[in-house]
Amino acid sequence: MSGTSGARDLRAEVLEQARRARVAARELARTLPVAKAAALEAMAAALDANADAIEAANGVDLRRAQEQGLGAAMVDRLRLDRQRIAGLASAVREVAAQPDPVGETAESWTRPNGLHVARVRIPLGVVAVIYESRPNVTSDAAALCLKAGNAVILRGGKEAFHSNTAIAGVLRAALAGAGVTPDAIQLVGTTDRAAIRELVQLEDLIDLVIPRGGEALIRAVCEASRVPVLKHAKGVCHVYVDEDADPDMAASIVYNAKMQRPGVCNALETLLVHARAARLLPAIAAPLRTAGVELRGCERTRAILGDDVAPATLEDWHAEYLDLILAVRVVDSLEEAVEHIAHYGSNHTEAIVTRDEAHAREFVSAVQSSTVLVNASTRFADGGELGLGAEIGISTSKLHAYGPMGARELTTTKFVVLGDGQVRE
Repeated sequence: MSGTSGARDLRAEVLEQARRARVAARELARTLPVAKAAALEAMAAALDANADAIEAANGVDLRRAQEQGLGAAMVDRLRLDRQRIAGLASAVREVAAQPDPVGETAESWTRPNGLHVARVRIPLGVVAVIYESRPNVTSDAAALCLKAGNAVILRGGKEAFHSNTAIAGVLRAALAGAGVTPDAIQLVGTTDRAAIRELVQLEDLIDLVIPRGGEALIRAVCEASRVPVLKHAKGVCHVYVDEDADPDMAASIVYNAKMQRPGVCNALETLLVHARAARLLPAIAAPLRTAGVELRGCERTRAILGDDVAPATLEDWHAEYLDLILAVRVVDSLEEAVEHIAHYGSNHTEAIVTRDEAHAREFVSAVQSSTVLVNASTRFADGGELGLGAEIGISTSKLHAYGPMGARELTTTKFVVLGDGQVRE
């Protein structure tokens, strides 16, 4: 097969998938909430029933990843064991149990001329999700899009190809068994990157593109796409330990934010400590060091913790390590901490540890990131943890959604106007 004919075949394949998705989206828009909930329950049951096959497919991907020297963070994101597969099914069930957002009246009012105006939630239509390494995205995105009445086209990374294929196949079969068109969930069946370029050009068939992965992937999608893109930039997450923070709480939150799962986007990357709380640094640092975390600090941090702390560079303040590395800076005020976050952060997730309610309110007001926590770990910046059931991504751009995105964030609103013969003068 020549390169030209191969490109034509790929273009035709992606175009056909998008056309089928558009038809499926029109069907889903009219599907009753009870039917969607039943389909989601069937999807969850199918994940449980096919756990052996999914785990076996994931084993193929894991072996290839290890042979290719994939980093520890990527391997962790890729891995599916029985507990994680059960978690996939549980997330789908949580989505099924949630109120259906489609048809919900977001707001309404009556005009002086008697017109009743309402904004009513409707599906977006067709959503393309382009992602790397994390096979859980396959089921999470499929469930959330279905709940919101959207068809979804999934294009996973080559490192999770077998896992994604197995999960998508299970979900499509479950939809067919539940009487819902399996074209509501489609997986692009090639690892050729050209498929991404073809997909994001289909502005007449696809309504939204959501890329999930590294900076290079997101940049490439944004540059190539004719379809609106909802971005998830890198997660440079901060914890600020205020001057009167509870010592035990501060140490516990910092450790959890960094160590509970270091290779994910809501893990702590930079620790900011008020100068009057700098005395807490040795107790905060000790368990991190025991766990193998490399510390990189400003001069005041190094003066307290010792010369084995590497000097932090400008690149460290910008870094999303996704690894056992933590940047540490001592600041003189809450305002300086907020300024650091504004300058070096990525609009993802920030937390303050404090016993001062006024400082907590000031931090929440001043920090404009998509998730801001008071006295809690950054690891809670997650759709499942915040009650969304699952998440299709964390938006760090403020249009059209911001922060963890569930089913409601996969809808838009239309105006419905009820009159009684009114005409405009």
